[in-house]
Amino acid sequence: MTSPVLDATRNLTEKDEFGVVITVITGSDAGAKAVLDSGAAVVAGSIPYRLEAQVESDASQLMARETSTTLAYGEDEVFFEVIAPRPRLFVFGAVHIAQELIQHAGLLGFHTVVADPRPAFVTEERFPDADERRVGWPGEVVTGQDLDSRTFVVVLTHDRRFEDPLWPLVLPTDVRYIGAMGSSKTSAARRQRLLETGFTEDQVERIHGPIGLDIGSRAAGEVAVAILAEMISARYLHHEEPVLQGLPVRL
Repeated sequence: MTSPVLDATRNLTEKDEFGVVITVITGSDAGAKAVLDSGAAVVAGSIPYRLEAQVESDASQLMARETSTTLAYGEDEVFFEVIAPRPRLFVFGAVHIAQELIQHAGLLGFHTVVADPRPAFVTEERFPDADERRVGWPGEVVTGQDLDSRTFVVVLTHDRRFEDPLWPLVLPTDVRYIGAMGSSKTSAARRQRLLETGFTEDQVERIHGPIGLDIGSRAAGEVAVAILAEMISARYLHHEEPVLQGLPVRL
């Protein structure tokens, strides 16, 4: 037998949408459950009336940061389980590092897209773990896509003809992470070129280049790990702490 709460939770997961499952774990209403959608509106179950406004406010804050936690409102403690859609990773350049990056990113829950204008490189044999394989130039691949704060972009080529058409489509958006392969010299030249083209300092500074955290990586798999580490840092760190109504409970 299913329940409205379970059905609503399953529905959010299957649609790959944001949501929160809240459970009151202490107080007079212990055991009460509710499911909130991406707008923090209750779609199943119920929140005790005295907690409703505070819980809905905190649910919005926690979804924005993909953080599950327990908060206390006086004697009432409420557990927030955030349901988050899979972040998307666009990898441009179907090179050896891309093979490692796509595989590892998939294991971490990313929806992965590998793209390259060379059909012979974007094959199922070379990228069996990719969710999507697209043949085309970067500009063609991202046109019409919703480049939001859950989008990560990695450029693994050294060819300005390949990457320059991509920057006007990516830099002004809310994408969470942008990384580009290249040495310090190449990255500096890219930066100067983009500034001269008319991009602002803030926009150009969004590009992580040389790409990846400096962990001394050499082999392709190690470089992929360094890139993923930088992506994870961009995903969870360096954001303002949420202003919550409830007090964090240290478990």
